[in-house]
Amino acid sequence: MAGIKLKNIQKSYMVGEREINVLKGINLWIPEDSITVILGRSGCGKTTLLRLVGGLEEPDAGGIAFDVAHKTAFVFQESRLMPWLNVWDNVKFGLKKQECDDKAIQSIIDVVGLNGFEKAYPNQLSGGMQQRVAIARAMAIHPSFIMMDEPFAALDYFTRAQMQKELIRLQRDCGVSILFVTHSIDEALLLGHKIVVIENGQIKSEFVVEENNEEQSLILKKNIIEQLDL
Repeated sequence: MAGIKLKNIQKSYMVGEREINVLKGINLWIPEDSITVILGRSGCGKTTLLRLVGGLEEPDAGGIAFDVAHKTAFVFQESRLMPWLNVWDNVKFGLKKQECDDKAIQSIIDVVGLNGFEKAYPNQLSGGMQQRVAIARAMAIHPSFIMMDEPFAALDYFTRAQMQKELIRLQRDCGVSILFVTHSIDEALLLGHKIVVIENGQIKSEFVVEENNEEQSLILKKNIIEQLDL
């Protein structure tokens, strides 16, 4: 099975004269065609790991190997849309002229449930709809992986629940490969095919989640809570 292999990844930052070790020897396999969730407290290193895998930063040591075409896209907590562009133009933002295919763009807009809102501007959309545009923009470049950094954290409970269901459907129907960062155990259990628990810059544990297995989910939740001393 194709995916991404991380071997002995290490990363540190200088804060004043003090060196902070953020990631300490991360070894991880991230499979394709699934949702892998990186779970942990704020400050544990999960966002740094996402940025390294997505190529926004370089590790101090170790290697990241892709078995699939190395093309990634990001969806952040904020939608980061261009306020002067409508939905259609935001989705195709970043594409080269020769890459623009009107049928393909319309298909992506339809998939994320924004049919009829092509001419709407960001300030005319709800927070959930703005994140749908951000997801569509990421999909438009046909990435091998979409990196999602707590994309639903700023949404209200009901919108977040709706977007989680939409993401599950999107992944299932389109076969999108996703690396998803969250600090919510419930969100991790709902979305993840694989859950990687990080604490203090190290992998604490990894779990493979069985679909529609409530008993396993309860056991995993209990194990994660115990491991994170919550």
